[in-house]
Amino acid sequence: MFEKFAVAMSHAAGSPKAGEAAYTVLSEQDFGNAQAEITAWEGYEATPLVSLAGLAGKVGIGRIDYKHEGPRFGLGSFKALGGSYAALRVLQRELSAQLGRDVSLESIRKGEHREACAGITLVSATDGNHGRSLAWGCQRFGAPCRIYIHAEVSEGRAVAMRELGAEVIRITGDYDESVLLAKKEAEENGWFVVSDTSWEGYTEPPRDVMAGYSVMTREACESLEQAPTHVFLQGGVGGLAASVAAGLRQYYGENSPQVVIVEPELAACLFDSARNGKATNFAIQEETIMAGLSCGEPSEMAWEILAEESSDFLTIPDSIVAPTVRLLANSETGDPVVEAGESAVAGLAAVIAACQSAEMKGTLGLDAESRVLLIGSEGVTDPAIFAAIMEGKDHV
Repeated sequence: MFEKFAVAMSHAAGSPKAGEAAYTVLSEQDFGNAQAEITAWEGYEATPLVSLAGLAGKVGIGRIDYKHEGPRFGLGSFKALGGSYAALRVLQRELSAQLGRDVSLESIRKGEHREACAGITLVSATDGNHGRSLAWGCQRFGAPCRIYIHAEVSEGRAVAMRELGAEVIRITGDYDESVLLAKKEAEENGWFVVSDTSWEGYTEPPRDVMAGYSVMTREACESLEQAPTHVFLQGGVGGLAASVAAGLRQYYGENSPQVVIVEPELAACLFDSARNGKATNFAIQEETIMAGLSCGEPSEMAWEILAEESSDFLTIPDSIVAPTVRLLANSETGDPVVEAGESAVAGLAAVIAACQSAEMKGTLGLDAESRVLLIGSEGVTDPAIFAAIMEGKDHV
């Protein structure tokens, strides 16, 4: 089955500096505050770190560890850590301003300000998982929620957000256009945008989103006996990748792993940013199967970290995604069964593909001693799409 993965991959080498951004854009205190709050939430449990020893042996590397975020708070995605925590922080800032005193996160979490929260509307654009997390947080904390989705977001993901109480607005354009509409209507109505991407003058919620993701990184680090040599991170706007890269740097210091960024070739804004040496937008012409990674505009805040921490940027074709989903779900290499979403397997698909090319494998420094960490960012967040993939469809 491995011949399916022997594909050409694009490569751009960065110049990792192990610089200051991993400590200044996202501070140790940012991470610590988020970890203390989120681990106190009802239903919190660490997600599993799955050893893919059989697959590692097949592709000729030392080990592969896959952080499976499917079980996260029953929402199916790592996004549960970010959007909901950022929502809580927005409510904290607004309530503190309204009341003229500091309001604690704990008091909002316990429902002490539920009546006031009902007058604070939170909005965001999403490909699915971020919006679901925001809706879940708003439902918990008592705030109204409006979610903007683009034409290609599946109806299954829209329904999941409506079931959490969100008002869902579907547009005819792409993700970046949904971001613009969310910003415009928020400004017109006095609502509060809770986005996972930053822009000029807008940094606090994206920082909180990335801080929330650090819970996942810390869990992985505490489960590993040794620092990984490599981490393959899916792109999107860059928030996940930047948070994990910064978290690994803060945890391991000089022993932090080589950071490889993986994107769909149909939405390669970080790859183009690496080639141009600055945050660069990518004009999406066709939607990728990896819905959560269909982003044409990188987060400037995330790019500050990735520009320093990432050594390599890869793009992958959609054709290798569905086979990778099936590989995990069918336990084709004798490893534990993992039911993963399309965006979750980007890093794993890239590892397998890279190992089919001696040149690429050498360029990335992958060998029998390598220890690769992967972030399986979502489980089955759309059962219909997952079912189609398992029936053998490579394009859904």
